[in-house]
Amino acid sequence: MEAAGPVTRSAARKRASKIPEEQRERRPARRRPRRRIQEQEEAVFREVVSFTPDPLPARYYDKDTTKPISFYFSSLEELLAWTPDMEDSFNVALEPSECRQPPLSSQRPRTLLCHDMMGGYLDDKFIQGSTAHNPYCFYHWQSIDIFVYFSHHTVTIPPVGWTNAAHRHGVCVLGTFITEWKEGGQLCEAFLAGDERSYRAVADQLVLIAQFFRFDGWLINIENSLSLAAVGNMPHFLRHLTAQLHQRVPGGLVLWYDSVVRSGQLTWQDELNQHNRIFFDSCDGFFTNYNWREEHLERMLGQAGERRADVYVGVDVFARGNVVGGQFDTYKSLELIRKHGFSAALFAPGWVYECLEKKDFFQNQDKFWALLEHFLPTHSICSLPFVTSFCLGMGTRRVCYGQEEVVGPWYHPSAQEIQPLFAEHSLEGAGRGWVKTHCCLVDAWNGGSSLLVRGLIPPDVGHVAVRLFSLQVPVPPKIFLSLVYKLEGPSGVEVALELTTEDLGSCHVGGIRTLTGTSSRHSPRPLRVPPTKLARWVDRCGQQLPGGWVQRCYEVSLRGCLLQDLFVSFARPPGSPEEASFVCRLGEIQVVDANSLLAPLPRVQAVTVSRVHWQRATSEEEGPPAPLRLSCTLHWSHLLSPVRCFRIRCRMGTGGGSPGGGPPGPEKPTLLGLAFVNQYRIAELQVAAMGPSGDGHVEFLVEPVPKEGFLVPQAEWGRAALVYSMPRT
Repeated sequence: MEAAGPVTRSAARKRASKIPEEQRERRPARRRPRRRIQEQEEAVFREVVSFTPDPLPARYYDKDTTKPISFYFSSLEELLAWTPDMEDSFNVALEPSECRQPPLSSQRPRTLLCHDMMGGYLDDKFIQGSTAHNPYCFYHWQSIDIFVYFSHHTVTIPPVGWTNAAHRHGVCVLGTFITEWKEGGQLCEAFLAGDERSYRAVADQLVLIAQFFRFDGWLINIENSLSLAAVGNMPHFLRHLTAQLHQRVPGGLVLWYDSVVRSGQLTWQDELNQHNRIFFDSCDGFFTNYNWREEHLERMLGQAGERRADVYVGVDVFARGNVVGGQFDTYKSLELIRKHGFSAALFAPGWVYECLEKKDFFQNQDKFWALLEHFLPTHSICSLPFVTSFCLGMGTRRVCYGQEEVVGPWYHPSAQEIQPLFAEHSLEGAGRGWVKTHCCLVDAWNGGSSLLVRGLIPPDVGHVAVRLFSLQVPVPPKIFLSLVYKLEGPSGVEVALELTTEDLGSCHVGGIRTLTGTSSRHSPRPLRVPPTKLARWVDRCGQQLPGGWVQRCYEVSLRGCLLQDLFVSFARPPGSPEEASFVCRLGEIQVVDANSLLAPLPRVQAVTVSRVHWQRATSEEEGPPAPLRLSCTLHWSHLLSPVRCFRIRCRMGTGGGSPGGGPPGPEKPTLLGLAFVNQYRIAELQVAAMGPSGDGHVEFLVEPVPKEGFLVPQAEWGRAALVYSMPRT
């Protein structure tokens, strides 16, 4: 690839035209010839179509679609041979886990979710998403502390979509290192029965993998017998792994599963005791087997001592074996676990998806977690900006700020945004008011879903409210809040945001109206005349928006306060004596530090096109001339910390033979997908096949999506053009 200095588009055409015609005809004989012409706003890449096979590494790309996929290691050799590669960067999480309170290091009993579903690496393996119908989706993140991705592969690296979704909610993510059966015993002998160099090499690789892919640690699951030499080295392996992980991965965790005992025998104990305590003492926590009784818990009190929260009592949601309670009776197990102050490990709560009707999945999922609600302490988010559109990372269409962009099913776990506290609240007394919240795929403001809030305001009550989020945020001097909502059907109910604050010593609230004289719950003042510099953020405030949505913006001045809770309240129409029912869809909530809106957003730079692959059209697509299928990889440069994601779009055009390809077509850019790192694989994009004397033109656009949620003008997007021609015969 040859690069020229920065030039204008017209200069780029002149420079490219100096390439001799005979040289252009010979270039298909070379591997992937492209000429890159650097411009101020757009780089242009030249490609001569070739159908020569150019296979991608099978570990990193789906063989049928060439889409990037998450992967695992099946052997010790694969693990030890791995070194970070450019292809691995697709699978790197967007950012470390968000700040949360209380921290995982507190001694409050925790909740671990171990996700085991049909062998793992299903539709969730597709890093850029898929078109899966009715996929499994988890969204009760506020109720858990640790997420383990489990499979029966030797080294299970969590698919990045799960890591992104969990970290967005302040949840720790662990992969799994598992050995089983005869082969597992042989693998353990290979790295544990020798000297310390062998087990340290394995531990160091596991740490490097967690550090590189930005997840938080490992569940160690040895389900085979060990020789005396191997079991003797296991505590040393665990201590080295744990120490190195703590040093290189902030907040890292290593947990041990209750399987092998200190003699090397595979004997599940269903408790922490003298036979397995040596492994507990060598790492961060112990995950018990599932067939325990209350007497096991009572015996463990002495064994755990002050580390009671580091004992995760296993609960098989499938209720296999002799368990206290599983399925919809899982709460019976949780009740005993919390009674004795232990943490809980819920294994395979995807039971509601695997074993029950798919059409009732959301109702069954909500029922399952509602039954556990009393035993699952929630955690709070403690950083700004706080922005969510309630998107589940799936849907039946894609919507961008009220405008439908793509119709059809999609599933992209990385696109899941912060989920609320799903709940049902009732006022005291018979026939009193109530409020219920549900996720809803029927309509969306941004993404694929919204939050549906239904309720009833009784005649003698002015308003009802539902707490959606628990926060622990030291509030800056001024914050802006935004609420996007839509009332269904005729309704005079008024919708508003409410917040609670905690006094950090001298909490002063100004510029908002306090509901009562002594309460620290406030109703913010609408933002009527925004500062000029905030124009993008407040562009839609107070307006009727596409699809019937309404956006309300608020301004709050605070000093010395801690933002605690975020409510949405529903007030009856003034002067109405009757009860008022309502159905409201919430499309987005934002809490933003005013100062963050003053900092300029960096531009997307240095967009490149590489790994180009061409395919002929399938028979049903053929026509005069038959279209082509284009696959390629985009790379660009941009800080990841200020963005939620990047929207990747394309626009087709044709040129008149010049390498510049002529101006792009007038049509609106087509959304291809979302990226959460600085690269994106375009797979099997249909483009026109050009005649012998014409050039085809595809423009790729990279739109940054700021965390604060405003639209970036198209002039500030990153862009690159691919100009292609057919080989001359």
